[in-house]
Amino acid sequence: MKKTFLQFGPWVALLALGTVATPRYANTAPPPEPHPHIRAAINELREARAELQHAAHDFCGHRADALRDTQVALNQLQEALRCPAANR
Repeated sequence: MKKTFLQFGPWVALLALGTVATPRYANTAPPPEPHPHIRAAINELREARAELQHAAHDFCGHRADALRDTQVALNQLQEALRCPAANR
């Protein structure tokens, strides 16, 4: 029994040391976006605004109001993202 331990003991110790001494890699992934849907809405509104600005017609008189309201919505969403409570 003692001879068996002496024969395999160093290998068991080496295996244990290798397991303990293996470096643990830190999580280097960036934190997830806290509000992905709001950011997506901002992008969509910007595209809609550009489409309205460059359209060949005035959408039956609604173009000016739509542009104004789109800008108001963009401003509100950007302010919401700047809110300190939203980033906790």
